[in-house]
Formats: sequence, C-alpha cells, structure tokens
Amino acid sequence: MKVEGPAVCLGADIDTDIIIAGRYLRTKDRSVWATHVFEDMDPALASRLRGAVIVAGKNFGCGSSREQAAIALREAGVRCVIAPSFARIFFRNAINTGLPVMECECPCMEGKKVVADPASGRIEIGDRVFFARPLSPRMLGILSAGGLVEYWRKKR
Repeated sequence: MKVEGPAVCLGADIDTDIIIAGRYLRTKDRSVWATHVFEDMDPALASRLRGAVIVAGKNFGCGSSREQAAIALREAGVRCVIAPSFARIFFRNAINTGLPVMECECPCMEGKKVVADPASGRIEIGDRVFFARPLSPRMLGILSAGGLVEYWRKKR
C-alpha cells in the first residue's frame, strides 16, 4: 500500500486546533473542513494539499482529541503524514479514519516527490531513503478498508 505525492513541509507541534479550527466543527459537512484546514496558520495551504504528503516536525496532532482533524486532512486530499512523533490520540484517529501516518525523522524538501510504504516503513524523499517503523498488519488492514468503520463492516 504505497502512497506518493509532493511534500508539504510543516513544523513541530502542529495542534489539532491549527489543523481545523473549532469554529468549523458546528457542521458535519466534511468538505467544509477540507477547505478550511490550516486556515489560521496559512489560508492558502488547503489548496496545496490534494495528493500531497505532509512531512512535519515532532508532536504532530497535539492538543484536543478531535477526530475531525484527521478527517479534515484526509478530506483535503492528504495522502500520508510523516513526522518523528505524533500525539497518541491523533495517531489512532488518523488510522481509524483511513489516513496513513508514519513515524520518521526525515528532512522535508518542499515539493519533492515522496513515496511512502506504511507496510515496510520505507520512505523515499527525492533521491534519499529513510525508514520508519512499519505499521502493524491490523493497522494496515484498517487503512486498506478505508477506516475502522469500514474495516468492521467487512469483517461481518
């Protein structure tokens, strides 16, 4: 299950309130979330996320436990998020909503092609190769199904 796309570089400590501001959570319309992702940090960023791989600093997804942050990124078209560390609840929310995440400290080169394989942990950025801890078979199954709800539907 490889994912690829151009790198979008973000810093450390990106919290869920920055990913999707609370003022947009009054609606359940996920397309609204997608258009407003990262709005308070960079209003133009959402338009660059379709098909992209986010390469960020440590502690990605810290802050509140809002599941909508991972959903907003997926709905905005983010293919994968790579960071040295994630807030634990964000990590699980991402997997459970079908957004691949990989823990790896690697330099980001804006716009460079990223090829990431959550099953093997291999990450290629430009002509450099890095390795993350591979995701478990169960997590890969959840991602392949499109999220935890779909995973359990298929298990029935």
